[in-house]
Order: sequence, then C-alpha cells, then structure tokens
Amino acid sequence: MIGAPAAPGPGSAAPAGVLAAAVQLDARIADVDHNVRRCEDLADEAGARGARIIALPEFFTTGIAFDPALSHAALRPDGRATALLQRLARRHRAWVGGSFLCRDDDGEVRNAYFLAGPDGALLGRHDKDLPTMWENSFYIGGDDPGLIDLPDGSPGGALAGATAGAAVCWELMRTGTARRLRGRVDVMMTGSGWWTVPRWRPRGLFDRWEARNEATARRAAAEFSRYVGAPLVHAAHCGPVDCRLPWTPLRYRGKLEGATLIAHADGHVLAERARDEGPGVVTARIQVGRTRPAQPLPRRYWLHRRGPVPTAAWHYQRAHGRRYYTAHTRIPAGEDRE
Repeated sequence: MIGAPAAPGPGSAAPAGVLAAAVQLDARIADVDHNVRRCEDLADEAGARGARIIALPEFFTTGIAFDPALSHAALRPDGRATALLQRLARRHRAWVGGSFLCRDDDGEVRNAYFLAGPDGALLGRHDKDLPTMWENSFYIGGDDPGLIDLPDGSPGGALAGATAGAAVCWELMRTGTARRLRGRVDVMMTGSGWWTVPRWRPRGLFDRWEARNEATARRAAAEFSRYVGAPLVHAAHCGPVDCRLPWTPLRYRGKLEGATLIAHADGHVLAERARDEGPGVVTARIQVGRTRPAQPLPRRYWLHRRGPVPTAAWHYQRAHGRRYYTAHTRIPAGEDRE
C-alpha cells in the first residue's frame, strides 16, 4: 500500500534496524513562517511514530518556483532553518536534515543541506553542486563531497560512527554524485523539489513527456541507492506551481512531483507517498550500513535520460538564471544585507 512499509524485496533485509521518515511538504512560495510551522508539524508526526531519522525536503523553508520573492527569502546558516532542525533533533532524539536557501557571510546564496544530531548539534553541511533550471536565479553551486560523519554515542548505537551522504534533486541524476558517494556512506539523506512538464499543446505529446518525467523523478531517487550501496531517505514537495517562465511571456502551470520514498540499499522501495496524496509522512525501517553497490556506474554524465523539455529548460534557464542571480539575488561584499 502506498504510504506504508512494503514487504522486503529479493535480497532485502527483514524489517529491523532504524525507523526512518521522509516528509512530503505542501510549501507556500517564500512564506518562511508558514513553511517552518508546517515542517515542524510533519516532523513531529514522524517523531511521534518513533522515527530516528527524519528527512525534510529540498527548499523546505521556501518551496521552489520562478518567483522574485525567493531572491529575498534566504536565511542565515545560524538562522531559523537550522534552529528548526536542531529543535526537532533534540525533541525526538533523531537525526534531522533538509536543505534551504542559505545566505552566507560572503553574500552568496547556496542550497545548503544541514544535518542535526540527537543532541541538537549540527553535524555537517552539503551545498548542492549545480542549480537546476530556474534555480540558477536564486543560488550558486558548491563543490563539497556531501559526506557527514555521525559521531559515536547515538541512542541505541545504531548510527554510531556511521557516515551520511547528502544529495538533493538533480544531484541524484548525475553519475558524478554517485561516484563521490559510492561505497563511502551508510545512509543517504536526500530531498527534491521536482516539477512537472507543463500541459501545453499538443497535449498528447506533452502528456507523454510528463509521464516519463514523473517516472524519472521516482527512479532517480529509488535507484540512487543501488549506485551508492546504502539505504536512502528521500523527502519531496507536492502541490501546484504557477509562475512566469524566464525570458518568455508564458506562464508555467504545473505540479511538484513528490516521489517521497524510503529505499533499501538494493533499490527496493520500502515506503512511498504519491504526489496526489498530498502532504504527509512515510516511515520504514532501514538497515544502516554500506554494502556492495548493486548497480555499476555508467560511462556518461547523466544516470537517467532527462527528456526534451527538461533538457531545453536546463540550458536556457541556466543562462538566464546566472544573470538574474547577479542582478537580483546576490549581495555584493560590503553591502547591507538587511
């Protein structure tokens, strides 16, 4: 049943280990107050079920769209977003992670994934390497490997001394991401904000492209565990998106894809929540620990085919976004950030 743990697949371990939870969020664009409250409610639901690993999605404080309000919605690395992760981690004695638009002291904004431990300490950070499509308008990329060590002394010892791997959205689409994490992590903490192909004319053609796009969103998350050799907890967004398209008079009207799921190291999906089920939480028990990856790495840049519309958007919105970011989002050194 969708939304509940599934029976283990071939080669999967019996239901034991650590209870993990992934949140599916219905964010309001750039409404930090609302989104922080919503995340806290959903994470509390996960904690009440006994989850000791809780994943919030990418952009959990703001959502994502091409909306100018996002240029002014980034939070400091020691601000409300990290305070929320730390508060939830202490409250539920859990590892809690998620990514948000983070404005650093250099005035740049990055899509930063933070992970907090059961005592509320921040254990590490990963900056998404490449912005996707219109995301280029709101942050720049990072270059760290996405490895976060979990210290000894965890409740029950299940995660003591383990290493978490952090990756978000289209990082899960790239061979390079899998290569830098492969065989080096014991659990993957991931999230996304993946949107649909619009229903333009001819409808039949665009609907077929969207069906493939939706399948790719799910496959990219679930199969990434096979390339890396570790279980994966993937949180995501749901709900409508309505915004202007960069460099065009057109509007984008679509949805966020969801693909909220928890997968075993062999890629078997243990629990998932479809986008049409709306916001909520899925939980499943995972065996934390690295294994021999089940899938060899391909000799290509992308792990999965992107499709014609996402490919075109990747290139033209990247070019637009770099200009937009410099003009509207970045704060030059020395300027007042208030």
